[in-house]
Amino acid sequence: MSMAKRTDPQSSGPHPADGHDLIRVHGARVNNLKDVSIEIPKRRLTVFTGVSGSGKSSLVFNTIAAESQRLINETYSAFVQGFMPTLARPEVDVLDGLTTAIIVDQQRMGADPRSTVGTATDANAMLRILFSRLGEPHIGSPKAFSFNIASVSGAGAVTLERGGQTVKERRSFSITGGMCPRCEGRGAVSDIDLTQLYDDSKSLAEGALTIPGYTTGGWNYRLYSESGFVDPDKPIRKYTKKELRDFLHHEPVRMKIAGINMTYEGLVLRIQKSMLSKDREGMQPHIRAFVDRAVTFTVCPECDGTRLSEGARSSKIKRISIADACAMQISDLAEWVRGLDEPSVAPLLTALQQTLDSFVEIGLGYLSLDRSAGTLSGGEAQRVKMIRHLGSSLTDVTYVFDEPTIGLHPHDIQRMNALLLRLRDKGNTVLVVEHKPETIAIADHVVDLGPGAGTGGGTVCFEGSVDGLRAGGTITGRHFDDRAAVKETVRKPTGKLEIRGATANNLRDVDVDVPLGVLVVVTGVAGSGKSSLVHGSLVNGPGPAGAGVVAVDQGAIRGSRRSNPATYSGLLDPIRKAFAKANGVKPALFSANSEGACPNCNGAGVVYTDLAMMAGVASVCEECEGKRFEASVLEYHLGGRDISEVLAMSVAEAEEFFGAGEARTPAAHTVLKRLADVGLGYLSLGQPLTTLSGGERQRLKLATHMAEKGGVYVLDEPTTGLHLADVEQLLGLLDRLVDSGKSVIVIEHHQAVMAHADWIIDLGPGAGHDGGRIVFEGTPADLVADRSTLTGEHLAAYVGA
Repeated sequence: MSMAKRTDPQSSGPHPADGHDLIRVHGARVNNLKDVSIEIPKRRLTVFTGVSGSGKSSLVFNTIAAESQRLINETYSAFVQGFMPTLARPEVDVLDGLTTAIIVDQQRMGADPRSTVGTATDANAMLRILFSRLGEPHIGSPKAFSFNIASVSGAGAVTLERGGQTVKERRSFSITGGMCPRCEGRGAVSDIDLTQLYDDSKSLAEGALTIPGYTTGGWNYRLYSESGFVDPDKPIRKYTKKELRDFLHHEPVRMKIAGINMTYEGLVLRIQKSMLSKDREGMQPHIRAFVDRAVTFTVCPECDGTRLSEGARSSKIKRISIADACAMQISDLAEWVRGLDEPSVAPLLTALQQTLDSFVEIGLGYLSLDRSAGTLSGGEAQRVKMIRHLGSSLTDVTYVFDEPTIGLHPHDIQRMNALLLRLRDKGNTVLVVEHKPETIAIADHVVDLGPGAGTGGGTVCFEGSVDGLRAGGTITGRHFDDRAAVKETVRKPTGKLEIRGATANNLRDVDVDVPLGVLVVVTGVAGSGKSSLVHGSLVNGPGPAGAGVVAVDQGAIRGSRRSNPATYSGLLDPIRKAFAKANGVKPALFSANSEGACPNCNGAGVVYTDLAMMAGVASVCEECEGKRFEASVLEYHLGGRDISEVLAMSVAEAEEFFGAGEARTPAAHTVLKRLADVGLGYLSLGQPLTTLSGGERQRLKLATHMAEKGGVYVLDEPTTGLHLADVEQLLGLLDRLVDSGKSVIVIEHHQAVMAHADWIIDLGPGAGHDGGRIVFEGTPADLVADRSTLTGEHLAAYVGA
């Protein structure tokens, strides 16, 4: 049978729909971008490089991905948009050829104890259904296995209309939840050590309270001594039960103290609200030390940390309860699920199997589903978010990744590269912000931004192939093939920290001596036990090991748009005092969050107008013109500059300004020098913290912690977010710290840092229960010569040995 030949009038030329193979960006001006215009090929892997702060995230996340998300949101009804985050159109002239963007960023997951790896990936939801169908004894619906749902029951009379008459009926209801009633699904209970709050042998009049900020005669102190609930002249240990309850646990009540309206509440409640609800990193050092002393978190004795009620733990499948399943290493749980053959729940088992296999494939098989989401590193959190996209059948989607290799050993980076290429080969556009040469090398197209950071960046320095980048004269091109050499001579240790019998998480009774007075690098594949060893035994360890240790981790900096490098680093205090002294006025006038704030915008510099489901409008305040201060405050000068001009300076400018002349302020100069030392000389002092990149935030934390008195510094992957050129500067900073008499311990995967170390401790050989052992201790040269571990092989390849 012959088919009639179909004629297509357009077959002679290309179809118009095939002419959209580029994402076009023209005139992008978000943050520090300077009228950037580029064309990005679709269905290819494009890597964006450049020094930290050069504008990569501004282009990829705040321009391309943000506009794609905004356009998708606009397809929903106004009613639905009212429940969604409102996004303003980025500052860009033309954005053409966009596809649906799926963003997989480094944002840490919520630190709520009820948020776990299982709840974040839907694996828990599927397990709950599985146990509600197959668990013996049967205890109820999937809710009965959820530690976020409490058991509730009640009864009462209801009134309803029936057949034209009002009828009263008695009704009862009950919901069976899986939440442990003692810890309310948190797995831990907190206790406040009352002996750290007060000295019970003294009375309030004698200064019994020992809490920071509760000095005798201060308002916090007068609230209790003049409340009338207790006798201020009676020692606390002689209080009656009622007096003690009123003193510690009284519910909030309004009262007048010395003619001023104040809210009185029990001391324990007040401490919980004012101190314990705050982010530990954001606390002043003396407050943090008090909280660490006064509050203890212990595993819930009722549920043994599983967060689940007794009923949920009693229902089992093949002698395994849901608590046992969630506590298993995910690679083991995948095998257990594979062994369940139950046709009645076959689709559920298939979906659960695929999710668990994705964990293993992406290199996270060492986690367990009950692991708190807040304890994951930035790299782990990003890979957990990737899981839901791995098996997706969607094509022609734009996947946007923010440094997907963070926290990955060189061995694991190869697996990550394979996943990125697989997403591209399915017909998707993959945009990656990255610094690691191993990932830049697999790109189809490279966009290099720079040449510098902050105001010195924001332009496209190179666009093209990887070979073109190598031959180009950009900073990235020049440093692309840089290889740090292994140290010829290493420093001699001045002592050692002994760790004995470490068993935190997956550690197998580890004994190790950490040398002091040298640069120690702790390495190993992701999940091998590095953080468990260093943080579990050194930073939070009992006795002398934990004393004098300054830890700089990857935890996010908490800060509103009012927070900036000057407020976070403590720099603003000496600056305000210097201004006040020079002009004979109060320091509070020079704070945009206090008396000196512009009354129109309350010191924000911009006025926000909420437009419901439309994007809110932020317009520069007309009164202060964005300077954030009242006009009268700007008449006061120091060294010829007003406070708003000082906050507009870069760190490098300010270091010079406060270093000599009329404005010389040693306290401010010391802080500025630390900021410059960690490579943040280009940041402006008043730049909101919310605009800083991940690498900039960690270096800001490092600069702040350098002021603390400690002999041992513990850094958790300080190369995160650092360009190849910046790594050299970091190594110089680590050397200066060690040469000044400090001991520096670095958890790191970057081969340049390993090669620069005086001593390496390598954990492994694998991840999870395949790790937790010391597989090598010695100098980098010995590790390269030995090549007995995965790290040794990769380091040898890196240095060309």
